Amino acid sequence: MPSSLTPSSPSTRAVRVRKPAAVVKGPPRRKPGPPPSRLPADSLGLSLLLAARVIAAVRAGQSLTQALRPLSAAAPAARAAAQDVAYGTLRRYGCGEFILARLLTKPLSHTETEALLLAALFRLHTRPEAAYMVVDQAVAAAGEMTGGVFKGLVNGLLRSYLRQRESLAAAMAGDDEAVQQHPAWWLARLRRAYPEHWQEIVAAGNGPPPMTLRVNRRRATSEAYAARLLEAGSSARQVAANALLLAKPVTVDALPGFADGLVSIQDAGAQRAAQLLLPVAGERILDACAAPGGKAAHLLEAADIDLLALDIDATRTRRIEDNLRRLGLVAKVGVADCRASGDWWDGLPFDAILADVPCSASGVVRRHPDIKYLRRESDIRRFALLQADLLDQLWPLLKPGGRLLYATCSVFPEENEGQIDAFLVRQPTARRLVEERLLPREEHDGFYYALLRKAP
Repeated sequence: MPSSLTPSSPSTRAVRVRKPAAVVKGPPRRKPGPPPSRLPADSLGLSLLLAARVIAAVRAGQSLTQALRPLSAAAPAARAAAQDVAYGTLRRYGCGEFILARLLTKPLSHTETEALLLAALFRLHTRPEAAYMVVDQAVAAAGEMTGGVFKGLVNGLLRSYLRQRESLAAAMAGDDEAVQQHPAWWLARLRRAYPEHWQEIVAAGNGPPPMTLRVNRRRATSEAYAARLLEAGSSARQVAANALLLAKPVTVDALPGFADGLVSIQDAGAQRAAQLLLPVAGERILDACAAPGGKAAHLLEAADIDLLALDIDATRTRRIEDNLRRLGLVAKVGVADCRASGDWWDGLPFDAILADVPCSASGVVRRHPDIKYLRRESDIRRFALLQADLLDQLWPLLKPGGRLLYATCSVFPEENEGQIDAFLVRQPTARRLVEERLLPREEHDGFYYALLRKAP
């Protein structure tokens, strides 16, 4: 592996820097998947079955991204329906669990059946007019699990719920986690940090996310692309310079010119990074934690810069390359830990650095509802330590007079203003130019930005 990566003027392709791959002895063993289902591809039963597998995997510790991968083998309609049920069920943190705790006489040992019940309870909540069909299809899905031994339990419990749903709803009103659909520790932190706004943050986190496009200014204008959307049957309103908020989410295939790089999908809050860093033509800029590449691409669309995009994850780094290729943009892309600058840095300081650091992702929980299940309160301290280390290691790479943009998608102050306040004490050469806190709302997710300048 080269000992350094030297950014130069843009070339005709992305350049990758990799660490040596680990030696793997023999082919990896694959765990056998579940047998093919006999349920019709367009049935609610199949979507409940597939969603139950996803929900069970998340509750066992997998990320939602990992848990959804097996659905790639399903028919498109079944996959979309299962994803809808899985996302909806996970967003309603605490609700289904509250009901099961009161209707089960003893804990259920089979995790996928428990997940099936959670999925069915979610569907009963959203489709009360189709209650008996939901119960019937949930029982059919239970017949595909463990030889159908839990069909009777699923049938009996869901029918008990229908009989008792009013009294259960009344009892649930006294359970904070079920009402607010967030873990208790999370709620406590929000109440302390935002005594006047915590309910708005919670409500935003429980709803579906907006779908926002970033128009590639090198290939189109927002006005021209909005007109193309109308021709294709979609409407959008402009919420920032190059940001169009769709009235209704659509598939990527329904976006005119997406494959040709006219637009990207990027939250309006995430688009603030390039707007705050304000790249200038000819600058050498480091995107230190770049995957999947949305902010890096936005910087390249904004100015002719010499960009180095690093990420520690080789798989996610490939997504950076794919995004840049689709958009017709050029950067150097490296697989490396940005803190280990001795492995990749050429010693020439950067004009600007984007530090979009790992965080709790508490500001984007509506996009990633698995976070409610996977995060622990102790994670906040762990993230804060990592963020502090990243800031300390990246600051020496910045030229005097240069600027660093610190960014998170968190709403917790310990990862945001608390982090920057502590850094300014440690680094007397740092000056805070801009601080921006975006709480999640209809137009954007939750983000924090702090633009710092190094004294000349």
